[in-house]
Amino acid sequence: MCSSRGLTLLLCGLVMRRPARMKSVGEAVADIGHVHLKVADLDRAVGFYRDLLGMEVKNAVDGAVFLAFGSYHHHLALNTWHSKNGDPPDPQATGLYHFAIRYASRHDLAAALKRLLDAGVPIESSSDCGGIADSLYLRDPDQNGVELTWDRPRELRPSPLPTDDRPLDLDGLLAELG
Repeated sequence: MCSSRGLTLLLCGLVMRRPARMKSVGEAVADIGHVHLKVADLDRAVGFYRDLLGMEVKNAVDGAVFLAFGSYHHHLALNTWHSKNGDPPDPQATGLYHFAIRYASRHDLAAALKRLLDAGVPIESSSDCGGIADSLYLRDPDQNGVELTWDRPRELRPSPLPTDDRPLDLDGLLAELG
């Protein structure tokens, strides 16, 4: 039996079951639970994500720290298990381009921007993501790409959506802080 229509395939005497497809009824069937990064200096990395981006340390074990926003167990894990005092990967190497941290409000994104600027962290670029979100792009102390973003509610998105991305007005974003 080698039918691709059924859930079971017989191949070289082995029975292989095809996984059932995930079905969605208007909602996502999965999301990204957390990101786990190798870092060179755990204290430096924790300081960046906790003090500048606003995360909270949830747990620490030998050589690793787990951080989150709110009551979630962890959105971000950092470790030095195989990377203590190591160098960042070559920018031309494969691997993580960036990961995104989504803030609940534009005010929260503005507060993170202010903390970063006050600490002298360069913002590499920004984007209005074609009218869908406000995003800032930067590097953490280990040169991992980080996007800080706030998704605009549908009623605040332009219609029709632009065909290109535009840089954010960072002064306008900071004005959210009053």
